[in-house]
Amino acid sequence: MRLKVILAAMVVVGGAALTVAQTLHTDHDAGMDHAAHGQIGNAGGRVLTEPGQGAFAALSEVVRVLESDPDTDWSRVDLAGLRAHLVDMDRLITDSVVTETDLPNGLLMMATGDAESIATLRRMVPAHAAQLARDDRWTVDPSEVENGVELRVTSDDPAVVARITGLGFFGLMASQDHHREHHLMMALGEDAHAH
Repeated sequence: MRLKVILAAMVVVGGAALTVAQTLHTDHDAGMDHAAHGQIGNAGGRVLTEPGQGAFAALSEVVRVLESDPDTDWSRVDLAGLRAHLVDMDRLITDSVVTETDLPNGLLMMATGDAESIATLRRMVPAHAAQLARDDRWTVDPSEVENGVELRVTSDDPAVVARITGLGFFGLMASQDHHREHHLMMALGEDAHAH
């Protein structure tokens, strides 16, 4: 039942985002003067904080940080690598098909999908599992299987078990607030998962 709720919510959210994106794209092409961007300012006191779609917004933020730092080593900057990672993040959330099995002490999650999703899962889940494993309240065990990736997260503490099952696969993938730091490291050409 949990899987159906997750997938239904993603379809609704994805559909709404697509509709908004198409509408904005049409309006954007019809009447936007790109040369006027710098002259618009805050449009009568209204200030937007989101500079576009999620991956574009993340790249835009990184570019702003890099450009504001006079010590940025532009010869090492790798925005294409960061973009590839952001595409993986999006594919992991929107295209993965996950089966979650409750265990007495945690959760067993099987994640699969099409060939691109499986490749994404095999890049993303082990790297994120290493981050999750830094929390000593649970044990994290990822493994590559024929059709994707299996992730087992367990604990001896009933409160932590409740947290694990409450988070589920997607919540676990989004937990441990390290993503922004890693994105900046990737943009700077560093191995974000080596630390």
